[in-house]
Amino acid sequence: MSVIGNPTPARKRPADRTIRTSVPFSDVVSQTTAMAWRALLKMRRNPEQLVDVTVMPLMLTLLFGFMFGGAVAGGMVAYLPTLIPGIVAYGAVTACVAAGTQLREDMDKGVFDRFRSLPIARIAPLAGPMMADLIRYALAASLSLTMGIIMGYRPGGGVPGVVAGVLLAMLTGWSLAWMFMYIGTIAKSASSVSSLSLVVMLPLTFVSNAFVPVDTLPDWLQTVVRLNPISLVITALRDLMNDAAITAQVGYALLGCAIVVAIFLPLTVRSYSRKV
Repeated sequence: MSVIGNPTPARKRPADRTIRTSVPFSDVVSQTTAMAWRALLKMRRNPEQLVDVTVMPLMLTLLFGFMFGGAVAGGMVAYLPTLIPGIVAYGAVTACVAAGTQLREDMDKGVFDRFRSLPIARIAPLAGPMMADLIRYALAASLSLTMGIIMGYRPGGGVPGVVAGVLLAMLTGWSLAWMFMYIGTIAKSASSVSSLSLVVMLPLTFVSNAFVPVDTLPDWLQTVVRLNPISLVITALRDLMNDAAITAQVGYALLGCAIVVAIFLPLTVRSYSRKV
């Protein structure tokens, strides 16, 4: 009597297997969301990462309001319509620096080597933390506005203008973060990312119209300040938050954000793919 067993299925040779060279869009979205959730868990377990978007906006609003209000506008309350939109923009710009630093830390620890070995989209480990950072930008803007209202700021743009201003600040931070993410891929360490980012951040924020009227500056410095792209964003924020007005400055700010993303997003993805 012969026993007939189950035939062993033939294994495909490597040459006969189908290798997927692209990731469906639905999978890209789910993978990016998973990476965003990972970044949020890191924030919860390391609350010191939120110092720059919690303590700093409150401290700067108080310091600049009380110290420079009388000198710039004749009084603190009169200075707040100029200061608060500037602080909101400043908070978004400074908060996005952390994106490059955290990226460099993960690359140094080998975390992104593990991500690269997984069958996931190359952009997911980059876009996920960027999505999570939107919460940080919203938190910084909300705290600055809350402190400003406590100090006497009354936004003339009302709720629509304030919401539009916060969204523009979040978009600005998200766009500039791609530049710092690119710095994170080419720098040698997290500390060097912070140093390089500081060199970029200081001129953008302080050589702008964030804290003082442009008319009070020397003629040559007025030209530099007006050419600063951050000045365009701050002017747009003031138009939205103080007057609920959609002006040409708002369009220029949106165009600038689009240009930054168009340049640094592909550069970051390409540099990341080569490094890890």
